Amino acid sequence: MNSKTVINRNGYPFIPYNQERVPEEIALKRSQAFLATMETRRSVRDFSLTPVQKEIIDNVIKTASTAPSGAHKQPWTFCVVSDPKIKKEIREAAEIEEHESYTSRMSEAWREDIRPLQTDWHKPFLETAPYLIIVFKRTYEIQGDGSKRNNYYVSESVGLACGLLLAAIHHAGLVALTHTPNPMSFVSRILKRPENERPFLLIPVGYPAEGTLVPDLKRKTLEELAVNY
Repeated sequence: MNSKTVINRNGYPFIPYNQERVPEEIALKRSQAFLATMETRRSVRDFSLTPVQKEIIDNVIKTASTAPSGAHKQPWTFCVVSDPKIKKEIREAAEIEEHESYTSRMSEAWREDIRPLQTDWHKPFLETAPYLIIVFKRTYEIQGDGSKRNNYYVSESVGLACGLLLAAIHHAGLVALTHTPNPMSFVSRILKRPENERPFLLIPVGYPAEGTLVPDLKRKTLEELAVNY
């Protein structure tokens, strides 16, 4: 505990919250600048082979870990894969599941909805992206005596962390894709993850390949996505 730690009436340590209070006009400019940055964020499937400094990846993961979580359990693990052999193994396993999805699991309505994206079961980005960040949710913790202790609001907490992760990746000048082959149990097997972890999201990260194109999509307007009371 530091000199500013306060013990509350129930005996738990608290520290002062010291976020900078800025004038409203500066807050407005900050919100506008961040919106302008995030408006350019897109999912990218064509990655450059240009290496990415590992410290950048470490920093975006640490940013993701600032997300709120149920009872502050921080029920997430971020596995960072750069080994070409492991990436190849993940791609091969993912394409088996994706082929099954595209050929038999998806409904016709689903296929129609994703047709403008021009995706298929081939997933070369799982090898070309310098890094794969596989986010696992920790459904419970294993105590020292081997007993289990549940985590709370796990999917919500991990979802919040992934949102911050994607924002941090984009803010750093990198691109990413949220890839969700279903089922994803092959990732647990390949990475030999413990039984209390379940794969949540597979995110290729890197720089965009030269000449990359993305679908011409439109986001909902404020009037369409927000309701004021």
